[in-house]
Amino acid sequence: MTGNLFAPPDSSAHEGWFTAHCDGGSRGNPGPSGYGAVVEDPQGRVAARLSRFLGIQTNNYAEYSGLIAVLEWAIENSAKRMRVVSDSELMVKQMKGQYKVASPVLRPLYEQARRLAGRLEKFEMRHTLRGGNKEADQLANEAMDKGMGKNREQGSGARDQATAPAARPYGKLEPAPRQIQAPAARPPRQVFEGLVKNGVIHLIEGELPEGILVKVIRE
Repeated sequence: MTGNLFAPPDSSAHEGWFTAHCDGGSRGNPGPSGYGAVVEDPQGRVAARLSRFLGIQTNNYAEYSGLIAVLEWAIENSAKRMRVVSDSELMVKQMKGQYKVASPVLRPLYEQARRLAGRLEKFEMRHTLRGGNKEADQLANEAMDKGMGKNREQGSGARDQATAPAARPYGKLEPAPRQIQAPAARPPRQVFEGLVKNGVIHLIEGELPEGILVKVIRE
């Protein structure tokens, strides 16, 4: 590759370009996080759907993780030209050198993404609004739901790369639902007949256990 990481757009040479829409999110920032990405081949066919649960991380960490996943996929599958579309304006401008990367957490991810992109023949990246990344956003949310133990109705077909929790434990993500005890079953109703004499109940048949409470109904 040339010294410039981002190749200038070449309208006359679209052949061989793969396009990836990637997204990352976090519920809480930091909170339960995940990324999703959809990779299309030069003919516009879906070549891969990537997603993963990342545990407790920030939005920006998840965005970079999605970008790295796309670049690793490109290298492993000999996709030498890659266009990445992301709704993270911060990440796009950092990757283009327009913003500095001050975060000590994001810096290693940024450097890894730059190294991976440098192994491609050509690499482009552009920003889109959230509406332009709907399927990638859905994949990221499905990864978070799965990692948090929630059930979400899946879209059409199985994912090409299954979501997987990170190796280290992240502790309890949500309080466990409060267990509600069912009321104890009431004993079957029993009817005893008797007479009252000098304020004392005398049963005609049977006997009652000591200490039991009774209800007297006059007939």
